[in-house]
Amino acid sequence: MYPHKATEAQHREHRIRTFQPRRGRMTQVQAGALDKHWERWGVAIDGTPLDLTELFGGLPVTLEIGFGMGETTAAMAAADPAMGILAADVHTPGHGALLNLLEQNGSQNVRLAAGDAIILIRDMLPEASLAGLRVYFADPWPKPKHHKRRLVQHGFLDLVLPRLAPGALVHCATDWEHYAEQMADVLSARPELVNLHPEGDGSSWLEDRGDGTVPGYAPRPEWRPLTKFERAGLAKGHVVHDLLFRKR
Repeated sequence: MYPHKATEAQHREHRIRTFQPRRGRMTQVQAGALDKHWERWGVAIDGTPLDLTELFGGLPVTLEIGFGMGETTAAMAAADPAMGILAADVHTPGHGALLNLLEQNGSQNVRLAAGDAIILIRDMLPEASLAGLRVYFADPWPKPKHHKRRLVQHGFLDLVLPRLAPGALVHCATDWEHYAEQMADVLSARPELVNLHPEGDGSSWLEDRGDGTVPGYAPRPEWRPLTKFERAGLAKGHVVHDLLFRKR
């Protein structure tokens, strides 16, 4: 059954949240997809450890945090059926929308997780179990007093990096300039990670860190589809930055 209410594990959490729970109004199509497919493809974030090998039939698994309405997730799943995607979000209509898209394209390599991704990572995922991490257009929390709520910061990396296997790909993207700067700084400071584009894509704002290195942005990979959200940001003049790092 879809977890319409927060699980007990989430109720026990007393920390700064990186998200705002959003239920929202669902369409009939989204609600129908939830009713029809959640038992097969859904995962409740309740603190119970997951067996990713069993869940994905032995496929390598990438964790995607925050998939919105699921267009990117569905497209990337269809383009790479040999990669499992564990897609976590708190937006109920988005779960329904993604399940509907997966039914349309016939993808079998996605599982949806409903709830707090921090609990999922900390309590449910084994060490060195992930082949990748995707964080696309996470909430930028633009007000300075809210920057502590941003997902990509050192405390988050302390938690997620042990769950990444050697060679795992970390891919972040944002259209919020200051958040891109923070992401680049935080990721580049970790010795466990190697920037795949240390020279940048020509748009890097960052100056030499004093040790001869300049954290760089990556060109947008062709395999990351443009979403409606991203197109809207580009139309407003936003600059989208991608960051690609590899776990040593």
